[in-house]
Amino acid sequence: MPQQWVISMRVTHPALVSEADFVAVQALRAARPTGDGTTRTYRFAGRVRCGICNRRMDAHWANQRPGYRCRHGHTSSQRRTPDQPKSVYVREDHLVAETASAITGLALACGSQPEAVARFLRDHNLIIVYNKSGSVVTSDRA
Repeated sequence: MPQQWVISMRVTHPALVSEADFVAVQALRAARPTGDGTTRTYRFAGRVRCGICNRRMDAHWANQRPGYRCRHGHTSSQRRTPDQPKSVYVREDHLVAETASAITGLALACGSQPEAVARFLRDHNLIIVYNKSGSVVTSDRA
């Protein structure tokens, strides 16, 4: 968490790259275009956790819209064990509606505006814990 970072005001070792180069490359990676030349926005990236395994859910694009998924640590290089839960998927627009209705007054203040709901979560250090039965908004413990 950024609140726990310790930042030295004094340079402790020579930089591997200049700060200007670092910032420039970060901007390129952050705005990486898709195959059709557009960029995708995941408003809740880093703010959605799986209610089953407590992992941060991955942002992904499916059916022309943003969504979030948790595969509970499963990768294509490993076989899924029989006791491993099935993957959890949720569309971003469903999260917006559930989150706005879960927080008293948020629906009135933000409506269904994804940017406003995401900003509210970040400003108040809140996350969405999601499982197949729905979502819960809570403080960010991680």
